[in-house]
Amino acid sequence: MITLTSRAADRVRQMQEETPKAGGFLRVLVESGGCSGFKYGMSFDESKDDDTQLESEGVKIVMDPSSLAYMNGSSIDFDDGLQGKGFEINNPNAQSTCGCGKSFS
Repeated sequence: MITLTSRAADRVRQMQEETPKAGGFLRVLVESGGCSGFKYGMSFDESKDDDTQLESEGVKIVMDPSSLAYMNGSSIDFDDGLQGKGFEINNPNAQSTCGCGKSFS
């Protein structure tokens, strides 16, 4: 399960309104790369056959099986304050994270 905070969900909905041709789902994924071995990614997309469909705070989310295995139990927040970094992922499965907050191992 992946959860969004209300701030993250509000930001996702705002971004979907600003991108009318975006897919109906928020795709959350893990890719090879980044300074710690893996990096997070997010985009708007349609659901694919092997995706798991989730919903949090009214936002429909899709994840491929591999990404879900790396991120199960994670929460996503959005910080737009003075020192805000944008979307922040709290992943209990990550052994270590990079200072940028977008990469983990």
